[in-house]
Amino acid sequence: MTRRPPARRRPARRTPRRRSRQDAPIAALTATAAVAVALVVTVVNWLLAHWWLLLVLALLALVGGIGWWQQRLQRLQWQQAQARALRYQLAQLDALSHRQFEHAVRDLMYRDGCVDAVQVGGQGDLGADVKATDPQGRRWVIQCKHRRNGEQGAAVGTPELQVLNGTGRPVHKADVVVMVTNGRITQPGRAFARQQRLHLVDRQLLSSWAAGARPLWELLPALPSPRKPSRLS
Repeated sequence: MTRRPPARRRPARRTPRRRSRQDAPIAALTATAAVAVALVVTVVNWLLAHWWLLLVLALLALVGGIGWWQQRLQRLQWQQAQARALRYQLAQLDALSHRQFEHAVRDLMYRDGCVDAVQVGGQGDLGADVKATDPQGRRWVIQCKHRRNGEQGAAVGTPELQVLNGTGRPVHKADVVVMVTNGRITQPGRAFARQQRLHLVDRQLLSSWAAGARPLWELLPALPSPRKPSRLS
């Protein structure tokens, strides 16, 4: 008799490790989502059972917001009162540094009602040291020339005014372009300013403006028309 060869056993199938590794993150994500949903449901149910607590928190937030707003208004009113009372004497302005002089001019514009007055002077300022918008909607660009020796210092002349004229309207889009100095302005510089519709604030006019209560636009002649109606119109 011929013997048959024994049948070969088929190896048992094994689950690929790759599939188990892919399923692990999905299972973890599903478990995390289930826990999150359960937590949200628990919190919602607790809040529904304690609705009065939400009402208390809302009232506390309302009271806190009202208190914050009142403090903010009081602080703004105090700042505005300080600004309205701002006065400078020429001796005070002469003692300032150039940067402090720019800040003083900015503060005077703010005092007069230019709530957006900002000091922008510095490297690359392109001739603008202070920018502001007056209550009539006109945009102001001011260049400041501080002289430590006041009237005895170097006079502001045509070259400085030419720089201001070249950038005030073309670059900064100003309606009113002003040169402010605590010193002197040369006669050729004054003639150039008249030709180019530049406004000058010399030592004498600066004294009246800084120590008084009238805004600068009431002291300067031939200003452009307001962009919007004034309160008196």
